[in-house]
Amino acid sequence: MHAQTAKVARQPAKKPARRRKNLRSADREKVILEAAIGFFAEHGFGGQTRELAKRIGITHSAIYRHFPSKEALIERVYEHVYLSRWQDHWATLIKDRSRPLEARLAQFYREYAERIFNYEWVRIFVFSGMKSFDITSRYLAIVAERIIVPAVIEARKELGLPPPARVPITERERELFWGLHGRIFYIAIRKFVYGTPVPDKLDDVIADATHEFMAGAPHVLRRIVKTK
Repeated sequence: MHAQTAKVARQPAKKPARRRKNLRSADREKVILEAAIGFFAEHGFGGQTRELAKRIGITHSAIYRHFPSKEALIERVYEHVYLSRWQDHWATLIKDRSRPLEARLAQFYREYAERIFNYEWVRIFVFSGMKSFDITSRYLAIVAERIIVPAVIEARKELGLPPPARVPITERERELFWGLHGRIFYIAIRKFVYGTPVPDKLDDVIADATHEFMAGAPHVLRRIVKTK
């Protein structure tokens, strides 16, 4: 990675804060959590909580008065960064048969990009996968359950193919839709991990991606289900 590229991918390192005094317990916990999100996004989960404490301007032991372990702190990061950004109506959107599936997918990915194309979100997600923390696997299980599998079912319905009750969903079908998901997410990887330029108008790119996907996916799905 060139020096200029790496500079774009990283946010400027933060200087240690002045020591914080007289904060209420809930406020101090919030300060620790928000600082931890930025810290882990920059350094990964290998970053030491002692260094995090210096950045915040508190004692190391103060972190553990609010979070019993580093793992507990990471769990709160997961809840705050990932679960809080997930929108429950996305599952309903994918199943809304009053609209073509292409339109549903395009709307979902437009909204999804608005929620997750974020420095902390993307980098913590990548660091989690590399360090074997289960944030990545747990989150992807949600995506699979609420988006990928329902999208396969909706595609079968739209194409007049047998429902899963008659012909179980195959790994190849799921991989087909993961391919679309990965294509869009890779734009965020390019921006926040590789530090390379990405399009300003994501809505147009997402529309192109979903249109191209739905132009080719039906042929593949018919072949997969037919040969099952």
